[in-house]
Amino acid sequence: MKQNTAEDYAERLKRGARSAAAAGFDGLLIAPGPDLAYFADYLPIATTERITMLVVPGDGEPTMIVPILEHDSAAATRAAPAVRFVDWSDGTDEYVPTAALLKPDGRYAISDAAWAMHLLALQQKLPDARFESISHALPMLRAVKGADEVERLAAAGAAADATFEQIVSVRFEGRTENEVAADLARLLREHGHSQVDFTVVGSGPNGANPHHEAGDRTIEHGDMVVLDFGGIMDGYGSDTTRTVHVGEPTDEERTVFETVKRAQQAAFEAVEVGVACQEIDRAARAVIRDAGYGEYFIHRVGHGIGMTTHEPPYMVEGEERPIEAGMCFSIEPGIYLPGRFGVRIEDIVVATETGARRLNNTSRELHIVQ
Repeated sequence: MKQNTAEDYAERLKRGARSAAAAGFDGLLIAPGPDLAYFADYLPIATTERITMLVVPGDGEPTMIVPILEHDSAAATRAAPAVRFVDWSDGTDEYVPTAALLKPDGRYAISDAAWAMHLLALQQKLPDARFESISHALPMLRAVKGADEVERLAAAGAAADATFEQIVSVRFEGRTENEVAADLARLLREHGHSQVDFTVVGSGPNGANPHHEAGDRTIEHGDMVVLDFGGIMDGYGSDTTRTVHVGEPTDEERTVFETVKRAQQAAFEAVEVGVACQEIDRAARAVIRDAGYGEYFIHRVGHGIGMTTHEPPYMVEGEERPIEAGMCFSIEPGIYLPGRFGVRIEDIVVATETGARRLNNTSRELHIVQ
């Protein structure tokens, strides 16, 4: 898989600066987390309280304020040639050199992952400056993926698919949700994931809770079981959902499942460049509503995915932003009958000039498991 070069990161920094300036900001303040990894190829130790921040001015040189003891690590990244480094040492006021990189009355978009203690200290140093969340101010900053990013998302999706293909061969009946969830986590790692973010196993009535956490309930014959799992592989996310049944389903369970499958397909077919994001949600919701289950579809139909498993754009009513080629997002309609069972089918897709392409390719038929 192609590794990003110094030129790739330099281009990302330039694009970020242009986006900030076009939106009326004096720059971006990039904190450790997915934004810093995206723009600067750098993820410092997560537990440190010492400030590291990349300042990307709308016009000027990107500069990273970094603790002196971490300078060598930051300067060894592939993005380093495009960044100037300013060190600070323990025992000094780190916010003085940080504030000196900003305009006293500037307007900045700051990473959602920034620690509150750092933002509050900067506000104290620069009382006339304004700071806004990047996800609200510039939600599309990382939304359109390059070919290398789509390749990584596809690889993560294939690893999740391989996990599903194996999990349906294990025994479900008589085992707890936690035991199946542990199998999912193990298989994701065996197929290359460095991080497992979630392993939802919702059996029987627990499947009616979209974000049920696997518990001690023993899976029984006749249960519908929702499996929603994913994590991070090579820096990019996976997220897929399939619903299986222990033994033969009832006619009603098959009807609900087929309704969700048709809704998922309708949403997939609605993906076109230039179409508003909300139309994807509407396409799935119309199928479920027309089948009489509208009140039981209780969440948006999808979310963006990239270096995090949930990020803009969101496929939800009210989001009029048009789809662009390169946007990657989930399509995951569901029906949840309280106290009884739930069904969800989810794929990650990428928008292309000719429609959507699925990055999950396991069967969307109802799997019968033992």
